[in-house]
Amino acid sequence: MKMLLKIFKKAAPAFEEEGKFSAFKPLYEAMENFCFAPSATTALAPYARDPLDIKRFMSMVIVALVPCLFVAFYFFGWRLVAMIIVSYAAGGAVEVIFAMVRKEGIQEGFLVTGMIFPLILPPMTPLWMVGIGVAFGVFVGKEIFGGTGRNIFNPAIVGRCFLALAYPAHMAGGYIGPGEGPLGRMFEYVTPSGVDAISQATPLALAKQGNLADFLDMFLGSIGGSIGETSAIAIILGGVFLLLTRVSNWRTVAGILVSSALTAALLHHIEPEKFAPVLWHLCAGGLLFGAFFMATDPVSSPVSNAGKWIYGGMIGILTMLIRNFTGYVEGVTFAILLGNIAAPILDEIVFKIRIRRIAVEK
Repeated sequence: MKMLLKIFKKAAPAFEEEGKFSAFKPLYEAMENFCFAPSATTALAPYARDPLDIKRFMSMVIVALVPCLFVAFYFFGWRLVAMIIVSYAAGGAVEVIFAMVRKEGIQEGFLVTGMIFPLILPPMTPLWMVGIGVAFGVFVGKEIFGGTGRNIFNPAIVGRCFLALAYPAHMAGGYIGPGEGPLGRMFEYVTPSGVDAISQATPLALAKQGNLADFLDMFLGSIGGSIGETSAIAIILGGVFLLLTRVSNWRTVAGILVSSALTAALLHHIEPEKFAPVLWHLCAGGLLFGAFFMATDPVSSPVSNAGKWIYGGMIGILTMLIRNFTGYVEGVTFAILLGNIAAPILDEIVFKIRIRRIAVEK
């Protein structure tokens, strides 16, 4: 690491304002901050307790995604790796371009977006669509609002919704069955024209036809679905890790799961032959993944604790309503997007109520 640090220090003058590579200063700083803690310190108090707050935050999310990544790689093979590479390349290019134009540093936020986006796509999504989707999500969902920390939408959700609306046929036909046997597809790269790339309906699509997938298969992940959302146990392991490290707020997660469970229970009680039971709905589709990894985004979700409860409750109810009463088989992505829109309003309402209470008490 000392040798690498010397290389960075020797190259630093070339990236300064008068250097020949000054236009690429944001890229240089991003690489330096990724490898080392920032060396700058404040002259006066207050002092930062830890210079790696943002980096650690993003690192915890990546660590939490490891179970999902392992299960996805086991069942769908090297296709996952290719999608992640394309996601980072296309979305990272948009980040770099905007950083150079604004002459600002590149934020670590895209490390998570670039990893999450492929996991919420069907395994057979064409790689060019992965690139277009993530680029659209980063541009429209984040950069036009000012970049990391200013966006009101989750970029991965924006990209996923864009692909679902722009290329519905590709998205609906991009699901395949998971690899079988002791090694799954870990030594395979499945292509859309491959023999094994046979389209398979997801549990939610089968439910629309009156057939419920096996609960154990959904719990373990041996079903068709978005590449990182098939295994409930893998998502729960990563999600609990985020809650224990306080990277995700438990109120949002609880609000989504409780409200969706109550709505599913009510519908199943009214007409059990038409609506699936609670546990099935919780493990089907992207509900768990959305609750733990996307709805909890600290930038696009409410700041107030009361707002988080309402936000989570709204997403859970909307997800169940979209799943059961519309033509879309999955509703969590649209529900989170609507939740992002409502988040600032929820905070404003909560703050105004609190201010009125304080004024009355005084």
